[in-house]
Amino acid sequence: MKCSGFRDRHSVAVALWIGAGVVVAGAQQSNHAAAPHPIDLPTVLRLAGAQNIDVQIAREKLAEARANRDIAQDQFLPWLNAGFGYRRHDGRLQDVTGNVFNASKQAYTFGGTLTAQVDIGDAYYKSLAAKQLVNAADHALAAQRQDSIALAAAGYFDLVRAQAGAGVAREALGIAEDYAGQLGRAVDAGIAFKGDALRAQVQAGRNVLALRSAEEQRQLAAARLAQTLRLEPVTPLVARDADLAPMSLIATNAALDTLVAQALAQRPELKQTKSLTRAAKDAHEGAVKGPLVPTLGAHVFLGGLGGGRNGSLGQFGGSEDFFVGLSWRIGPGGLFDEARRKAASSRVNSALLGEEKVRDDVVRQVVEANSRFHSLRDQLAVARGALQAAEETLRLTRARKEFAVGAVLEMIEAERDLTRTRQDLIGIAAEFNKAQYAVQRAIGGLGADEKK
Repeated sequence: MKCSGFRDRHSVAVALWIGAGVVVAGAQQSNHAAAPHPIDLPTVLRLAGAQNIDVQIAREKLAEARANRDIAQDQFLPWLNAGFGYRRHDGRLQDVTGNVFNASKQAYTFGGTLTAQVDIGDAYYKSLAAKQLVNAADHALAAQRQDSIALAAAGYFDLVRAQAGAGVAREALGIAEDYAGQLGRAVDAGIAFKGDALRAQVQAGRNVLALRSAEEQRQLAAARLAQTLRLEPVTPLVARDADLAPMSLIATNAALDTLVAQALAQRPELKQTKSLTRAAKDAHEGAVKGPLVPTLGAHVFLGGLGGGRNGSLGQFGGSEDFFVGLSWRIGPGGLFDEARRKAASSRVNSALLGEEKVRDDVVRQVVEANSRFHSLRDQLAVARGALQAAEETLRLTRARKEFAVGAVLEMIEAERDLTRTRQDLIGIAAEFNKAQYAVQRAIGGLGADEKK
């Protein structure tokens, strides 16, 4: 009777675990209504450099900078007015000699006017500064593209890590359920302790929860990667790489000084700050030297003039007016404007300080990325050794075929150790690959070869 009662309870427990598995499967099916979309690393890197929204924003800023450069250059060009004018006068009027008399007259004009008002010095230096701002925006686009590529690569490795982690959790659940079944049969045969069977069932239940959590992390990683690539989040992404194999993008013997030198030569952020500094210097030159260059004014009218006394509209004929002049502005915005020169000088100093700040940040990023890369490389070797030991421990524990209390605990603990060790290795391998892309980003090398 006791064995029969335990058999009933055991059947109920197994049914509960089966029900939990059905719930997990149902949740996965409801979340994965759309067909999975396989994706690989080269595709991720290509889409990140083209479709990422931050890259598109940077691209629009570059287009704006180019338009502003064209506006600055257009200041050298005259503008044209075309139209018709009418004027009438009735009453008292004074002539050039001072005589005042009554007059009734009207006049009308028809033609075009070409006008130019060019602050030559100011326009010249503004156009130089605008060119440097275009260069700065171009380098900012390159920097954003590299950021997006690094972010997408990290997102892809997170997805592969989540998929591999779900696979490990699924295998751990299979091992736990198989062992729980063996213990249940041993209890029915009277050769095992009922508490050990319940303990094995509890471990299987924990593995069910771990599998559901792993599936959740996989879905979240897929959604984050889809956002980075501007793909539809409702279409679940599935990494083509089933195994998370460590990559070899960085030479392990690369000297830190060499990496720093590469970063200082390649990083687009440094090139951007240099362009901004040149733009500030051009603006400063404009504040100092620009007012020394005169302003050119020109006015040309080509058309006709007609009119006469009272209501006469006759006597229409050709009319031309020409004017050219040079002038210097004195005071605010021109000569002797000390405040303008001081403000421009401060902007140059700020740009130089900003350039030094970015340089220090770049060096720090290289040091940090390189240190993390070497640390994860060492951790990877340790994790591989630990995995071999955990696999051998589980194999030896299984081979004993014992159901004593100590043996059951050892089996459960061996399974836990193997699962944890496999998850550790997967996590370290993912971080190791991400660290290599971080080094590439730190030295400014992602744009040179996006297919890595």
